[in-house]
Amino acid sequence: MKTKPNVQIRDDLKPEYDFARMKGGVRGKYAKAYRKGTNLVLLAPDVARQFPDDRSVNNALRALMRVSRRAVAHAR
Repeated sequence: MKTKPNVQIRDDLKPEYDFARMKGGVRGKYAKAYRKGTNLVLLAPDVARQFPDDRSVNNALRALMRVSRRAVAHAR
């Protein structure tokens, strides 16, 4: 029979954290989205100044994709 080690757990929670009164938590709420993964990209500061939001970045990348497809099709 194995004995459990004598380990004391230090309680760092403050008394005002009363989890019994918290309502509405949903276990695994974002698990499905997390499993799909994320595609976060860190922009360099100079690039970020030119593209203030995700919409402008996506529009620029889509335009680049169209130009790239045309260049490849033209080269054939």
